[in-house]
Amino acid sequence: MNIKINVSLFLPPSFDFREFKFAQVMIFAINEINKNPEILPNIKLGYKIYNNCGTMDILRAALALVSGLKDEISDDSCTESETVQAILGHSGSGPTIYIFTWSLPVSYLYISLQISHFATCACLSDRKEYPTFFRTIPSDYYQSRALAKMVKHFGWNWIGAIAVDNEYGLYGIAAFIQAAQEFGVCTEYSEAFSSSDPPDRLQRITGIIRHATSKVILAFMSHREIKLLAIELYKQNITGLQWVGSDAWITDPSLADNEGHSILVGSLGFSVSSAKIPGLEGHLRQLHPSQFPDSQFVRDFWEDVFHCSLNNTANTPKKPCSGFESLQNIQSYFTDVSELRFINNVYKSVYAVAHALHNLVTCEEKKGPVYNESCVLTKHIEPWQVLQYLNTVNFTTKEGERVYFDNNGDSPATYELVNLQMTNKDTMEGVTVGIYDASLPESHHFIMNNNPVVWGNELTKDVPVSVCSQSCLPGTRKVLQKGKPICCYDCISCPAGEISNLTNSIYCLKCPAEYWSNKQRDACIPKEIEFLAYDELLGTLLVLLSLLGVFLSMIIILVFYYHRETPIVRANNSELSFLFLLLFSLTLCFLCSLTFIGRPSEWSCMLRHTAFGITFFLCISCVLGKTIVVLMAFRATLPGSNVMKWFGPAQQRLSVVAFTLIQVVICILWLTISPPFPFKNFTQFKDKIILECALGSAVGFWAVLGYIGLLAILCFILAFLARKLPDNFNEAKLITFSMLIFCAVWITFIPAYVSSPGKFSFSVAVEIFAILASSFGLLICTFIPKCYIILLQPEKNTKKNVMEKGASKSY
Repeated sequence: MNIKINVSLFLPPSFDFREFKFAQVMIFAINEINKNPEILPNIKLGYKIYNNCGTMDILRAALALVSGLKDEISDDSCTESETVQAILGHSGSGPTIYIFTWSLPVSYLYISLQISHFATCACLSDRKEYPTFFRTIPSDYYQSRALAKMVKHFGWNWIGAIAVDNEYGLYGIAAFIQAAQEFGVCTEYSEAFSSSDPPDRLQRITGIIRHATSKVILAFMSHREIKLLAIELYKQNITGLQWVGSDAWITDPSLADNEGHSILVGSLGFSVSSAKIPGLEGHLRQLHPSQFPDSQFVRDFWEDVFHCSLNNTANTPKKPCSGFESLQNIQSYFTDVSELRFINNVYKSVYAVAHALHNLVTCEEKKGPVYNESCVLTKHIEPWQVLQYLNTVNFTTKEGERVYFDNNGDSPATYELVNLQMTNKDTMEGVTVGIYDASLPESHHFIMNNNPVVWGNELTKDVPVSVCSQSCLPGTRKVLQKGKPICCYDCISCPAGEISNLTNSIYCLKCPAEYWSNKQRDACIPKEIEFLAYDELLGTLLVLLSLLGVFLSMIIILVFYYHRETPIVRANNSELSFLFLLLFSLTLCFLCSLTFIGRPSEWSCMLRHTAFGITFFLCISCVLGKTIVVLMAFRATLPGSNVMKWFGPAQQRLSVVAFTLIQVVICILWLTISPPFPFKNFTQFKDKIILECALGSAVGFWAVLGYIGLLAILCFILAFLARKLPDNFNEAKLITFSMLIFCAVWITFIPAYVSSPGKFSFSVAVEIFAILASSFGLLICTFIPKCYIILLQPEKNTKKNVMEKGASKSY
């Protein structure tokens, strides 16, 4: 049985070694299959090769192939045309699309599948438009994503893009831009041209490159366009650029022969994985025109390699070929099999069709791929039948590579990242520096190996930088520049209280309530905790004042105790004021101020206000009792008065205890219902925490303070009324002054305290100052004048002097 596989390898007008090598690899694969008894036994494969001199030649060949009509293309190596089961080729995406576009009406009647080794346009994956297309090279969809991921890997987010002006370039660059946007990469410009464009088009593009700020350029084009572009850039001395290439040119050996090849040194790009094909080199080197005497392809190849002419009658300056020329010792691209990339795709394409045919002819009933799992008749195989089996083909090559097609007719996407480097022989060579495998998990798609990378500028080992804006350091956030892509931005410092701890952060994070941003705005640190401490200046001064008051109180107690028998002490009603209640309560008043200093705790908060309330009330109660004694004593001197028996020492002590117990009850109720508690004030200062004592119940606090104030006002009124009493009782004046100071201090304290929360507004210090000032007022006004007489003017400390002083006073 003869089954023809017509292979469409459309060679350009000028001889193309690459396309001719593709054809020879196809012939080698077919011969290998025909000799293999395990594949298609008793079946031989045939082939036809078509030349390409233009689009119309492609279309005529395509129509002939799908319809089975007589071929209009004259080529002596071709036999009579028949309906074919598969078409291999074309190498380009554009011609492949033309074949489907123009042959589609005919192909509805004569379905013919096409399998390509080099057509990578992502558009060909559309099964509605190209239902019978397969390829052994990955789609540009994957290549574009691989390029975008590679660009992102090296930190290039600002690049230029240039494509060939055809389906391959335009679809490829569009897919790349879409993928790049997903990875945060922006394109500064996107241009397209073809080798047939006028020179000014290319010059315009080089002008754009010269004035662009991006230093990385993606070139999605064929080897023809990149050569033209490299030459023009070389002439204009535009260097120092990092090129990223597509698979159509990144491994093309003809680049080294280009005048501007130095421009492309350091280029990076993905290419299909290289492979080895055992026996291929021998097949290529044994090629001789005598094997194909009627093949114009072989004649052109031979004359080009050996620079001779096989046509002795032709008028040509070339010497005649002797016929003894041999490829055995020729080192050229054609005989080089050290790096088979796209060549391997041709080899796999032939084997894919062969395995599909093999599965077709060896089909077992109820295991077939067609309707009701039936098999097809092998007497006359139709292309649509081969199509069914090609969809399910799955085999492994001799080198262990698995070959299969997905639902779109695409092959698995596996690439090698190639870096163009200069070798010791001053030739440009592609070195594999990484891989991309789309079948792996997303995080492992792209992996670099340990091979060193040569960069486009060749002056440094550092990765080139190509960004629109420098990275925003931690502590800043990105703000997009108006009217520009997302890669162009300004870096704005995070506001106080917010941080960014990542590079290129798009927003700042607020610190937790108890934390604040550091100066760099890249970390949250615990807020400074503020309270009136003993070891700071203000706290130390207040402690010293408090201890001074205690010291003075103790000195006065000692002085009064030592001079307790003197007239001035005995005349001062020492029963209450001397030693016991008044001086003792004043001492407690000075000491209670210490509870307001230091870190607030649950106990200190409850103690400070209650101790203050009780000790001060005890002090004012003593002063009130002293004032009442003065008034009662004056009444007792009047004829017939018996008032002192109602206000003797026992009644005085009882009144002090009674008044103080009321304050104790108020404090107990306050502590029971809603006691003061330590409180963290976050609102007063944003960057600090003020530790203070919350009042708990404001009613309780103001009840304690109000009760003290009420008693102080009563004491002031009584002392004021007794200020001009005769004899030794004129100390009512001193009580009046002390109460005046006391009331003035606390009246001033109330608005100052209410309007000054927090340590830095001195709320705690204001309260301590009020306690100390009122205590010192009472101590100084009540006792210092007497101590002055006792210690410095003892001659006045006589009963006569005291009585005379009192008698000289008027009412």
